[in-house]
Amino acid sequence: MTLEEQIKVVVDALAEKKAVDVKTYDVRGVSGLCDAFVVATGTAAPHLKALIAGTQRAMKEAGISSYRTSGDPESGWIVVDYVDVVVHVFSPEARAYYALEKLWEKQT
Repeated sequence: MTLEEQIKVVVDALAEKKAVDVKTYDVRGVSGLCDAFVVATGTAAPHLKALIAGTQRAMKEAGISSYRTSGDPESGWIVVDYVDVVVHVFSPEARAYYALEKLWEKQT
């Protein structure tokens, strides 16, 4: 499956669960960690949990398992590593605090 197809699966799964402000960053040649980041916001801890569960289900159906998942809905930040694509789901407060996408907007 191509990188673009993986990103589409993730973005579609997040959209299905009503993620807010979904952004994708192609970081090939810029990052040694992965090829793309997807960043999204959930409205509350249960929403973050649903966003990640929906993403994991969609990726598994596409034949891609996660390498690692870290974080907790209560912490406001969950990260799922699919090797080529890393998915970050934040609460609004955590997303504003960490401003992760500002790192990549300057690079991509």
